[in-house]
Amino acid sequence: GLLQVVKQCVRVPVFVMIRPRGGDFLYSDREVEVMKADIRLAKLHGADGLVFGALTEDGRIDTELCTALLAVCRPLPVTFHRAFDMVHDPLVALETLISLGFERVLTSGCDSSALEGLSLIKRLAEQVLSSPWCLTSGLFPPGGGITERNLQRILEGSTASEFHCSARSARDSGMKFRNPNVAMGASFSAPEYSIKVADVAKVRTLNAIAKNIL
Repeated sequence: GLLQVVKQCVRVPVFVMIRPRGGDFLYSDREVEVMKADIRLAKLHGADGLVFGALTEDGRIDTELCTALLAVCRPLPVTFHRAFDMVHDPLVALETLISLGFERVLTSGCDSSALEGLSLIKRLAEQVLSSPWCLTSGLFPPGGGITERNLQRILEGSTASEFHCSARSARDSGMKFRNPNVAMGASFSAPEYSIKVADVAKVRTLNAIAKNIL
């Protein structure tokens, strides 16, 4: 439903993330069934591309599963998401993803934010350019903790032509009656009456910074 409404409202390409649950990126057979079903439905309802990631228990790219999911995704372009930041050896993992045919790899440089992982992001971007396989689109967007305060430094330091961020803020709920005794989720979840929304002002500011650099 979200995808259908978004496609009616925007004109930019919409990539859908395929992730059946939170937590790690080691998936069961049942979860793989869900992922394949989600990919088919996303394609049916107008997705312009797909985003997923899968690892083995020892922190390597799950090549068998990725190959199977890529086959379901085609002919749409596919991005490997920040599961990449949890791999054992990022340089080896990148070569694997390039050979598998992923068009993009999203990463924070295997650190808590793209700014802190900037040196590795730059090294990985250089590896992409020198690889005999080379990514189809040559895109290596940094993501993780990107804000209007650090975007310029990240883009200039990584030589990236795209980036990923939430650009969101908290909006107070419109509810007038509020039950303080009930929380719909875990004790560490977001406050019940605070809603995370895309912040148009932040998006415009980030776009302006990127356009000035790129």
